Amino acid sequence: MPTEKCLQEIYAPHNACYGCGPANQRGLKVRSFVEGDLVVANWTPESHHEAFPGVLNGGIIGSILDCHCNWTAAWHLMQKQGVKTPPCTVTMEYHIKLRRPTPSDQPLSLQAWVEASTDDVASVRGELYAGGKLCDVCTGKFMAVKPGHPAYHRW
Repeated sequence: MPTEKCLQEIYAPHNACYGCGPANQRGLKVRSFVEGDLVVANWTPESHHEAFPGVLNGGIIGSILDCHCNWTAAWHLMQKQGVKTPPCTVTMEYHIKLRRPTPSDQPLSLQAWVEASTDDVASVRGELYAGGKLCDVCTGKFMAVKPGHPAYHRW
């Protein structure tokens, strides 16, 4: 495991989200890192993540892209607002396009970036690659929540 801390470990070490929570022992543990204008991640599936032999389950694809894009939005909004911690963000909507079967027998790479934003909503595009080939695309909107929302201060 790399010694460099990801966004999730820095800003939400007690988060139990299934997709990206460092505190969820049974979760997927997506680890997102900032690289310039992109937020990137590497993730390696296991056989229990398969839809059928050799191919990753679509729900798992949706989960890892959703969480990775959500953290991309949170990082972007934090930078835009000039604050020291990211706002708690939630998914307003996301769409997954499964372009080709995603292999489950090799490491996957994700990249995401913000295409547009307001003060509290970021529109993000995320892409999932296997062996350098684009397999899946996510587009979505992610919103910073306010006091009173159940996700407020979850991080």
